Amino acid sequence: MYLYRAVDSRGQTIDFLLSAKRDTDAAKRFFRKALGQPHTVNPRTITVDKNPAYPCATADVKADDELWRFAQLRQCKFLNNIVEQDHRRVKCLVRPGLGFGSFHTARRTLAGYEAMAMIRKGQVQGIGGRDIKAQATFTAELFQSAA
Repeated sequence: MYLYRAVDSRGQTIDFLLSAKRDTDAAKRFFRKALGQPHTVNPRTITVDKNPAYPCATADVKADDELWRFAQLRQCKFLNNIVEQDHRRVKCLVRPGLGFGSFHTARRTLAGYEAMAMIRKGQVQGIGGRDIKAQATFTAELFQSAA
């Protein structure tokens, strides 16, 4: 399984997608999902690793006018460090659990990890990244309403 993640230049999480395969269709699905978010603007540059699926996926998304046609795709192992550093926290949480039993369990658990990371980064409106008390109150209210 592969976890696609989009992070902007300031380190804020844009979107994520867990996929069973790492192919062109999965990359297109992720680009469309990330670009379809209401808070996402068309990027000037997309920095990814050297996976050969990305050029095909970006060409298809550009052809469908979902991505700005002048957007530049940079495939470089070392320029992808913002995403890798942000992804480190998720890796540290997954490793002690020895993986997941099923795809659906992984999807739900990773969605929770990503949501908590976004709260911690201050990406929830009205809650600062360093305001621990507000984060705890928000999380408690969120889980009380779900119960």
